[in-house]
Amino acid sequence: MEAIILAGGLGTRLRSRLNGLPKPMAPIVGRPFLEILLDQLIKSGCERIILSVGHLHHVIINQFRQSYHGVPIEYIIEETPLGTGGAIRFAMQKAVEHSVLVLNGDTYLDADFSAMLSLHIAAGSPITMAVTNVNDMARYGGIVIEGQQVVRFVEKGQVGSGWINAGVYAINRDFPWLEGLPSRFSFEMDVLARDLDRLCPTAFPCAGEFLDIGTPEDLDRAQERLLGQKSGN
Repeated sequence: MEAIILAGGLGTRLRSRLNGLPKPMAPIVGRPFLEILLDQLIKSGCERIILSVGHLHHVIINQFRQSYHGVPIEYIIEETPLGTGGAIRFAMQKAVEHSVLVLNGDTYLDADFSAMLSLHIAAGSPITMAVTNVNDMARYGGIVIEGQQVVRFVEKGQVGSGWINAGVYAINRDFPWLEGLPSRFSFEMDVLARDLDRLCPTAFPCAGEFLDIGTPEDLDRAQERLLGQKSGN
């Protein structure tokens, strides 16, 4: 198992709480949030991790160096922000496995990554998307699933419970990128939304905890929910 973590976020809305740290290094119960994600991947059997870093990248590199708990770490440095799509495409140049997990460095999803990767390989689609059900999808925008396939996106603002994109993907290294994409683009808006019919993403439903740390309120909620997390668990 190989994974990419997008860890180049600016964390503008969290600036007052970060004290000079990059967003993925926000402290959660005394630990960097990124460390929690790394522990989760290693527990799932991940054997190689690529960190896509940008803003204050030296803090992350100095913290984890070239390996974490014996698992090699390779760094991709975004000299200028590339957006989620640009960052994934750039980091994929360093991937060696046919199928790669991709996580956002500011969200946590309690999911069986090994099972997700197995489903992705069996389905034979270029991308599998982890999806989770929330009480109110207005903030995130929803998705519609038919069978095992994501067939439609629902714009942000629609209230009510429903499925959302949890921001974790299994993607083939030879992913069929649209032609003419700039160096900086959104994976969600410029690729998935535009090319949904051709990509036919496989859905991997997850019932576990879904958290992000995008705002101070989100950070406090993550502190509360992940209080029981311990290094290596």
